[in-house]
Amino acid sequence: MSQDTQAIYAQTKKQMESTIKHLERELLHIRAGKANPSMLDNVKVESYGTLMPLNQVSSISTPDARTIVVQPWDKNNIEPIEKAIMSANLGFNPQNDGALIRITVPALTEERRKDLVKQAKEVAETARVSLRTIRKSGNDMTKKLEKEGLPEDEAKRLENDIQKLTQEFGENIDTFLEAKEKDIMTV
Repeated sequence: MSQDTQAIYAQTKKQMESTIKHLERELLHIRAGKANPSMLDNVKVESYGTLMPLNQVSSISTPDARTIVVQPWDKNNIEPIEKAIMSANLGFNPQNDGALIRITVPALTEERRKDLVKQAKEVAETARVSLRTIRKSGNDMTKKLEKEGLPEDEAKRLENDIQKLTQEFGENIDTFLEAKEKDIMTV
């Protein structure tokens, strides 16, 4: 492989890896019935005049599968944290005992589980589209190099390598989706 083809391959692989990492983060945000601190990642709290992520003003833990405990580092933030969780529209009803906030994660109904599986499939499909776009970009760069004098057999080899990458990362998406579906549908 020439340096140019190695660069295209490396860039394509890096972009696909980043797509998979993004997919993993997105799937973490889809609730599966079990308490998980990442469920509160998007909650912003008004603290000392600025909006801050919840995990920067408190510690978040899960003592059991149905409970999230939020313990503010500053007791003055307990009410703003409670309001922020309620206004985040996550379907949680936080209970404030003056020192910490307990959130009981309600059990999912069958209908809600099916909706969450559908949402997970949409996230996975977005990742697949992204992989195909990255593959197309890599192939376009290969064709451009071929016009600039890259031997045809080397261009075909690079296109085949990019296709193998696409298939490999596509299988990763299927694996992550399957695990998430199983997680969501487990009662």
